[in-house]
Amino acid sequence: MIQTAIAAILIFVLVFGIGFILNMLIKTTWLPLYGYLLLLAGTVVWFWRRDGLAFADTLAGFGIPDYAAMIGGLLGAWLSGHTIRLLRAKGYKMF
Repeated sequence: MIQTAIAAILIFVLVFGIGFILNMLIKTTWLPLYGYLLLLAGTVVWFWRRDGLAFADTLAGFGIPDYAAMIGGLLGAWLSGHTIRLLRAKGYKMF
């Protein structure tokens, strides 16, 4: 249980950092969120096609640690876009 929480926090921080840097360099706000959603969708489809199971069975095959990591990354991607938007609204200019 502790390892699951640590993994979710680490993935949150990793995705937030990468998203924040991409938002500064590319000057788009929600690109990391869309990219992360595409990554999740691609991963689920890959597991679905690889195992040959029904889509619902593929989703049921993921455990709590998998979903915790996915949600942590999703929150990190969303928060990086929200943070950049807030900083730009307050007048900060990034690169």
